[in-house]
Amino acid sequence: MKSLFMTTVAALALGTAAASAQTVGFAQIGSESGWRAAETTITKQQADERGIDLKFSDAQQKQENQIAAIRSFIAQGVDAILLAPVVATGWDSVLEEAKDAEIPVVLLDRQVDSDDDLYLTAVGSDLVHEGEVAGQWLVDAVDDKDCRVVELQGTTGSSPAIDRKTGFENAIKGHDNIEIVRSQTGDFTRAQGKEVMESFLQAENGGKDICALYAHNDDMAVGAIQAIKEAGLKPGEDILVVSIDAVPDIFQAMANGEANATVELTPNMAGPAFDALKTYWDSGEAPEKFIQTESKLYTASDDPKGQYEARKGLGY
Repeated sequence: MKSLFMTTVAALALGTAAASAQTVGFAQIGSESGWRAAETTITKQQADERGIDLKFSDAQQKQENQIAAIRSFIAQGVDAILLAPVVATGWDSVLEEAKDAEIPVVLLDRQVDSDDDLYLTAVGSDLVHEGEVAGQWLVDAVDDKDCRVVELQGTTGSSPAIDRKTGFENAIKGHDNIEIVRSQTGDFTRAQGKEVMESFLQAENGGKDICALYAHNDDMAVGAIQAIKEAGLKPGEDILVVSIDAVPDIFQAMANGEANATVELTPNMAGPAFDALKTYWDSGEAPEKFIQTESKLYTASDDPKGQYEARKGLGY
């Protein structure tokens, strides 16, 4: 009888624990870059560690797919939604639907042009500051030397593309020796980064008139590095390379002398997001509207080989 009683109590406790497990929907942009893949991997790991049931949706870089995923999560009655928005605009209606359903939404690594009462909080770096750090590195690196810069922008209309451009321009403002002579989207992908860089090289005397490349992410920079090499030039020497994200492959390029600097965007946005959600679920206390992560500059003096080894297993 005692054994049966204990078994029943254990079963009830297990049932209660299962019933209290939180379900979170994650509307991810896609896998356009190594950084994005790492964010997905780490988000799943963080959910597993916390016993959260994570429902994942890959939007393949299409906003309509993300909106459909969010509506599906709402219909399923999830406890919260994580959203890495592919672009900044066009979210009001679906965020209103989530709010009406009393489902908190947390933005990851990107912002939206919506009223901030439509989401619980946003976790990310200061994207303008990232661009400023990259730009200041170039200002310091070239000193008073004339420097013609080509820029690989991220996805048109995305907050990283807008803000990383703004930040870089803020940093070089007043330094008349530094000029952005060509700027075009590479859509955050390695293949597009290579293709657009090839066109830049052709337009700029085979690359001889280019002093530096600024890429809004490392994957585009890695693609551009390949294009520079194929053009018979030495990336990192003939053309300086500065980019953003701090993915393993840019550290490998840095160790090879083919890249000069990167600004870190940590892929662990989910940890702070889940912490904020737990506090909200437990106490009803809303977090600050923006939870900022660090934007650290890495150069060839920061043991790029060691950084590569430390990061290569994170899902990039």
